[in-house]
Amino acid sequence: MAPSATDEATPMMHLPVASKASSISASVLHGPRDLRLERRTIEEPGLGELQIAVKTTGICGSDVSYYKKFANGDLCACQPLSLGHESSGTVVAIGPQVSGFSIGDRVALEVGIPCGQCGICRKGRYNLCKRMRFRSSAKSVPHFQGCLQERINHPANWCHKLPDNISFEAAALLEPLSVAVHAVNRATPTPGSTALVLGAGTVGLLTAAMARQAGCATVTITDVDQGRVDFAIAKGFATHGYVVPRPLHTSSSSSSISSSNLSGTSTPLDGIMTPASTLSFRSQLDTAKMLATEMLALAQPSNSFQLDDEDDGVDITFECTGKEVCMHTALYATRPGGKVIMVGMGTPIQILPMSVAHLREVDILGIFRYANTYATGIRLLCAQNSAAGFMLPSLDDMVTHRFKGLANAKGAFELASRTVDDNGNLVIKVVIEA
Repeated sequence: MAPSATDEATPMMHLPVASKASSISASVLHGPRDLRLERRTIEEPGLGELQIAVKTTGICGSDVSYYKKFANGDLCACQPLSLGHESSGTVVAIGPQVSGFSIGDRVALEVGIPCGQCGICRKGRYNLCKRMRFRSSAKSVPHFQGCLQERINHPANWCHKLPDNISFEAAALLEPLSVAVHAVNRATPTPGSTALVLGAGTVGLLTAAMARQAGCATVTITDVDQGRVDFAIAKGFATHGYVVPRPLHTSSSSSSISSSNLSGTSTPLDGIMTPASTLSFRSQLDTAKMLATEMLALAQPSNSFQLDDEDDGVDITFECTGKEVCMHTALYATRPGGKVIMVGMGTPIQILPMSVAHLREVDILGIFRYANTYATGIRLLCAQNSAAGFMLPSLDDMVTHRFKGLANAKGAFELASRTVDDNGNLVIKVVIEA
């Protein structure tokens, strides 16, 4: 765990480097694609705070959403907002009543700050705190500014010290790794379990790797992008890969499959008028069943046998896209008594075939961010060179593109919204370096 900031009135362990406010550069979003480099004033760190010089910040899908729409789902920004919440850096100043840190310490930032007082926090599930402030999110007003700034003041309790063998890039990716750790913790797989991961973005890749780490015998990962699936298999994130045919990929609204849609009404042979929307939904479910069957067959060894036909399906499906049609596939791909873990945040209102879960006792579990995961992530990264058991793939290898300096943030956001760059190279994780 990170060293704590004590509440006792003890002598000051360190003095701040600066005694006055200073000026820093910050990348600030003012509207859709309106990203500006500005000067801001930063005070010396307050009680229990560290001042961190930000070294590396990864761009998350939610950051891209804010960049494009000035909103993320139902959360609409109402004032200028610095983005970025996957960050690492070094300690450059130490506030009063902070122990366990020194100037120059390398840290990863856990950027969600709960109240620490409510019942939820006391139970250790602080990610669900109603008074949570999360950097780069518009949920709280005034908005809690993100990490795309030269320096930030951050509570020492939520700064995690790093060993020298963990790079700043890998440390920044501890944030999405924490989402994966939390998802697998909620799923509680047993040794020899089978898993399916829908979506091969950063979180999907890391969730697949953590499922393997937890003892899943087979982990199949799926995506519409061939490059991402190939990357997942080549780097060892998953054991099997499935590329979803493009014509079956969801539309931008994520509520329908891009195929020949019906319009008006259709008259079956019995003469009863059936709304086209009903037929379209049935078609979606049929497609989801087909995809689930193909995904399951991929991981089935040629010499395998099943004791019972009712045991078809994987033990756990991790849905990492937030798309309605992927939730359909997840439900059909999961065995009776299995679990579907909702990892991706996408379409807020979805129409699901709930009887598929109800009648087969498939548990549907949601996850929201993470809690108590950073220490686990750091230990996993420290053990990457160990020869014992499954080794977590290199997080540094996930960083495919780097942009130097906040002045180049706009180009980084534009690229992060794509799956390949101008030269046809795969885009997985884009980072902005100091």
